[in-house]
Amino acid sequence: MSFEHLTGKKAKFDIVNRNGAVLVPAGSVLNEDTLRLLQQHEINPVDVLVQAAEVPTPGAAPSRLIQEAANYSKTLFDRLHYDRKVPLIEIKNGLIPVVRHISRHPDLLELLESVKAKDEYTHQHNIGVGVLSTLIGQWLNLEESELALLSLAATMHDIGKVRIPQELLIKPGKLTKEELVEMRRHTIYGYEILKGTVGLSPRVMLVALQHHERLDGSGYPLHLKKGEIDYWSQIVAVADVFHAISSKRPHQDPMPFYQVVTLMRQGSFGELNPEIVSLLLDKMIHALLGKKVVLTDGRLAEVVHINALDDLHPLVKIEDSLLDLSRNRNIHISHILS
Repeated sequence: MSFEHLTGKKAKFDIVNRNGAVLVPAGSVLNEDTLRLLQQHEINPVDVLVQAAEVPTPGAAPSRLIQEAANYSKTLFDRLHYDRKVPLIEIKNGLIPVVRHISRHPDLLELLESVKAKDEYTHQHNIGVGVLSTLIGQWLNLEESELALLSLAATMHDIGKVRIPQELLIKPGKLTKEELVEMRRHTIYGYEILKGTVGLSPRVMLVALQHHERLDGSGYPLHLKKGEIDYWSQIVAVADVFHAISSKRPHQDPMPFYQVVTLMRQGSFGELNPEIVSLLLDKMIHALLGKKVVLTDGRLAEVVHINALDDLHPLVKIEDSLLDLSRNRNIHISHILS
């Protein structure tokens, strides 16, 4: 049995050999050298107990909290490779309260900038989609019980990726046809993993299965259409697309602000729920008022007025002059300064 899942974790107790000699003291970080030592002494990985992952504590800046939550998510999800059991209690009690705390951050644009994945994509994406879906659920005035389950479902929407080879998840280039087929199986894998988890709402399982379905039937894995897709899956689908195209991924840099809005409004990623898309984008655009932005020509500007008929091209202030982007349509908002 492999020791790989123990890398970077701390030993909970002294690890001793058959003669009682201490090989690794309690509290030591298990690295490549110590794990090799354990293998040499034929220590069974099952007998190695490690300290629980450090639960992120609400109170820090959202960007730091998201990073801590992503690290915690990775620790929990990595355990699926080892014991094949979803650590549901720890996810509910340790991870979801942090996701919900982050979603209540008062500055929407700072929050949206903070959730974008910038390096390790997979687990930052889990947290980002969890936060965004929770935020949308709050705007939709979901009942507290529904909101809690939506947060859980969204944070675990990609849990099936634990069965996808790591080299596929981090491949920088375009996937081959065969690789794309395997990648898309993460929806089915996720459903299978969650279906075997005692005490879990069926709607959480559906989100894992359906978050890549589209209202026009162009999605996967079952090519479901509007009336067949659970509403929570429709929420998570919007959050999933927004976070993915706004983030740095192994094969693609983040899209600029104006392009994210334009492509989502055009339905370039399949037919998403238009009301949910509008809710997210309208809230985001109207939060621009008074914010500092970077234009596509590199200049810094401040948004001073949202044009009602062309909200993606507001009136901005550059030093002491005004520029109406609706009349200068070759200049756009590239990104927002948080």
